[in-house]
Amino acid sequence: QDCFVCGQSGATITCRESGCNRSFHLPCAVAGECITQYFTLYSNFSLPKQEVVETPEEDTTCLICLEPVEHRLSYGTIMCPACNHAWFHRSCIQKHAIHAGFHCLSC
Repeated sequence: QDCFVCGQSGATITCRESGCNRSFHLPCAVAGECITQYFTLYSNFSLPKQEVVETPEEDTTCLICLEPVEHRLSYGTIMCPACNHAWFHRSCIQKHAIHAGFHCLSC
């Protein structure tokens, strides 16, 4: 398989999204800002877009690390889809979910 990001052969990770036939090398998937998560089977999702209609207000902080999140929509920032006002760094919420399961600290 050819890698969707770099175009070279040998890509072994396939997208889990129904109808998507993209394949990736693991480093390329990360560099291409794909969501890569390991559960019991490796799952990869290509180029996700969160359906958010607003950007974080200036000085908004991640509820996990309490550091500022970007004041724009980005791959590294994610909003709680339930309450629509809690913001997290993607890496912070991923680490939290691995250890405690996903739940919004604001909901």
